[in-house]
Amino acid sequence: MARHAEIEVLGHGQVRQQRRFLADDGDAQLAGALGIAVHRLAAKPHRAAARGQIADHLAGLAGEDGLEAEAILGVILDTLSPIWGEDRPTLGGRSLGDCWAHPQAPAPGFVPFHKLSQWLSYSLIEPMQRAGIEVTGLDRLTGLAEYRNGGLFLDAGVIALRHPKEAAVPQSPDSPLIVEWRALTVVLLDKVAGLVRKRLKLTPEELPLAAVLEGGTWATGRRLARRKRPGGTPPINILSTGTVF
Repeated sequence: MARHAEIEVLGHGQVRQQRRFLADDGDAQLAGALGIAVHRLAAKPHRAAARGQIADHLAGLAGEDGLEAEAILGVILDTLSPIWGEDRPTLGGRSLGDCWAHPQAPAPGFVPFHKLSQWLSYSLIEPMQRAGIEVTGLDRLTGLAEYRNGGLFLDAGVIALRHPKEAAVPQSPDSPLIVEWRALTVVLLDKVAGLVRKRLKLTPEELPLAAVLEGGTWATGRRLARRKRPGGTPPINILSTGTVF
């Protein structure tokens, strides 16, 4: 059910302003959890990232060769780990976030996606580059396993459900069908990136995966969804909490 959620946004100079937006329950819960996590982390003065100074913290991690994209993701995962709900799988007492069990996954049996965390990491790359810090190893991050990218491959007929009727059955993020769909999405995004680079005669450095996602697969997946279904809904009925898709 959609509902109005009110968030206090702290902008430049800590000026407070209130904005109202229409969000579903999952989005509202995520926003609330994020607010709580930020307040808790702000109480740890010995950590720059914990005080909300993530950009400064990342700049301090940069070496002579620049900053590894993996380092950005690591900071995001560590800093925002408290936002994940109690329903997430754990390992060693730590929440794994967007990481799900599957019977065919190698030990310890989980498939990591970290869609939201990687999206945030991609969003931080350009600001770091504008600050004069080279970000390296962009292709060490994966494609985003969400329903626009994944929907592209289903709607284009690249992959298909063994049992098509399952598309209408509400599926939770931990269902084997969703885990397999998202895992296939990550693999296929790499293949699409390779084909695009070959056609354009560009290297991974010249056309990183993030550019293929933003300007290609995500937009195309959205366009196909609108053509096939009213409102551009996903090809599979997903029960999302706002932290996965």
